Amino acid sequence: MSVYKRGGTYWYDFWFNGSHIRDSTHTDSKTIAKQAEQQRRRDLERAINRIAKPARMPLFKIAADRLVADKRARRAYNTGELYKYALKPVIKEFGGRLVCDISPEDIAAYQTKRLNAGMSPRTVNIEVGALRALLKAHRLWGSISDAVEMLHERRDVGRALSYEDEKKLIEAAGKSRSPALLPLLVLTLDSGLRAAEIRALRRKDLHLAWKDGVIESGILTVPKSKTEAGTGRTIPLTRRACATFTLWLSRFPEADADTYIFPRHSVGVFGKDRRPHLHSVELSQPIGEWKKAWKDACTTAEVRYRWHDLRHTFITRLAERPEVSEQTIMSLAGHVSRSMLARYSHIRSQTKQAAISAVEDEAERVNSKSGSPQNPPQSEHEEQPVLN
Repeated sequence: MSVYKRGGTYWYDFWFNGSHIRDSTHTDSKTIAKQAEQQRRRDLERAINRIAKPARMPLFKIAADRLVADKRARRAYNTGELYKYALKPVIKEFGGRLVCDISPEDIAAYQTKRLNAGMSPRTVNIEVGALRALLKAHRLWGSISDAVEMLHERRDVGRALSYEDEKKLIEAAGKSRSPALLPLLVLTLDSGLRAAEIRALRRKDLHLAWKDGVIESGILTVPKSKTEAGTGRTIPLTRRACATFTLWLSRFPEADADTYIFPRHSVGVFGKDRRPHLHSVELSQPIGEWKKAWKDACTTAEVRYRWHDLRHTFITRLAERPEVSEQTIMSLAGHVSRSMLARYSHIRSQTKQAAISAVEDEAERVNSKSGSPQNPPQSEHEEQPVLN
């Protein structure tokens, strides 16, 4: 018998491929000891025949947490945060299942459910993309990839804010529980930066002219963008951006050149009037998401916009100025997709046509009063020719 008891604990003892295998099973149960010996033999047989041990499939929630941690470690912290937020609703749907139990039908049902909840196709595709990355990590995506269809996304859904809605949003942001929302809003409206570009900004990326404790002028350099054309571009700060930054930067007197302009922080309230204040500030880490603060501000202002619409507003207003060249627009905005460039070109064409029409209207107005060489005014007493 290869299983025996010694000192109250069962051991197994056998020979395998010329090697003497002996080890404790750490149990006083003979049944479990026999099972342990059988499992040990099976593991040795797999190893000598180069048969990989089948991996145990984790619960979806556990696998998602591992994926987020891996993205943070191997890519960047912000990448991990993006996966974290994209997987949050997916975990709510599949968190209690094993990773291997998710079928194409489950994914299609999830897409329908999210669309019915009012989510945009773009948002749903981002979430399914994160799910795809998780299934790829466990080598489960290849067998179902042909049966999963991503949703069609409209590429021309950007809306430019009206000046009236802009005023409402700025007022709402000023009253927001998040003190960072107003400077984030003003900076995006006046520079067209993407959210990821704003997160990457550090103090050393700002070149400011101070006078009497107030920023008079400044230029920012985009340190990191998703495109080569966007990285390193410089954008002058508007007067209201300078005023907003003066107040925002004064909140962090201990900051240095490597400090993030919008550092990670928490918000609390204190006092009878429940005023918000920052705490747990981490100057060496960038700010996370501000989706809830933005959504609350839109609700307060009684408008509905995406955050990316602020960038669209910036570029649209540049395109509406005939004196601003397309090269200048591209230089300030960085990369613009072909579809969006076509849309901005259409805006420029409309603006140019409106400018020409305005010139024509003005000329007709002047000519109607003073006359023109081609159509001189006639006296009331001048006899009109009669055509027979």
